[in-house]
Amino acid sequence: MTYGKITPLSKILLGISSILLAISIFAQFWRIELDAPKYPEGLAMLIYANKLGGDVEIINGLNHYIGMQTLHAENFIEFSILVYIIGFYALFCLIAAYLGRKKVLYTLFASFVLFGIVAMVDFWRWEYNYGHNLDPTAAIIVPGMAYQPPLIGFKQLLNFGAYSIPDIGGWMFIVSGLLMLFAVLLETKVLVNLMRRKELPAFILSLVFVSTISCQPQSAEPINLNKDQCDFCKMTISDGRFATEMITEKGRVYKFDDLGCMLQYKKENSEKTFQSYYVNDYSTEKQLIKSETATFIHHEELKSPMGGNTAAFSSNKLASDYATKLGIETMNWQAVNK
Repeated sequence: MTYGKITPLSKILLGISSILLAISIFAQFWRIELDAPKYPEGLAMLIYANKLGGDVEIINGLNHYIGMQTLHAENFIEFSILVYIIGFYALFCLIAAYLGRKKVLYTLFASFVLFGIVAMVDFWRWEYNYGHNLDPTAAIIVPGMAYQPPLIGFKQLLNFGAYSIPDIGGWMFIVSGLLMLFAVLLETKVLVNLMRRKELPAFILSLVFVSTISCQPQSAEPINLNKDQCDFCKMTISDGRFATEMITEKGRVYKFDDLGCMLQYKKENSEKTFQSYYVNDYSTEKQLIKSETATFIHHEELKSPMGGNTAAFSSNKLASDYATKLGIETMNWQAVNK
């Protein structure tokens, strides 16, 4: 491999990366949100490069009852060095742009990727210790229970839903890495070769396709009859024919024993954003289907657990036949969810 000068475009990309990294030092890097019935607006722990923010004191108070460690920035060596590491990479980007040597660019990118991997492993290790090293004398002890938050995404921890995701500073860090990657691909002629072979459009489309698939709404989670509890009325879900489910945009699943419970919960929690709704096929009892594809009927003879008396069918014909017998009309999801 020969090492020559980098192009002006790569220098610009490195300059932008440097700016993003410098700004990220002062922005929220990561956030862990906690949601529970007692805290409908949720609690948030905000992680900066050198401190913790958000509802840390409230979270520490809750952690005390289940034996989790309290969180204090001075207990983490990472907060004393992370600012300098990010600042180093911001300066490294400027040096690489100024020197304009491919070898420096490749060294920068390789070390940046390595640092990102080490940082995520360290974050996972911190979360593991935080969720597993519990005080044996805590007021509330659940045998075998651990409280490790998710590295990224959603996880249910007892009655709390925990959601972990990069914040604005974290996204700046990620974008800066992608800009470095683009510069590397540019200087190694990978992008040029793709364009010459007319493979760049296919490459871009494949990235878009993968991104689209990864962003698809979470699929329904099976409902365990006689075990799962309705998130609205708190009754145990025992009749699968009327069971329903909602999933938030963050991936938290809410289960209900009656369509009426689900709609009422949605109404009373308008601050939450729900992206998926599922209802059970009345004719099968254990098959959740997307609500927008279902056909509904409402009649007092259906006698659902909490009086919603509405059944959903995956088959429009089966629903129509059932409705004819009862002398009623079928409905779609829009009519039910009005």
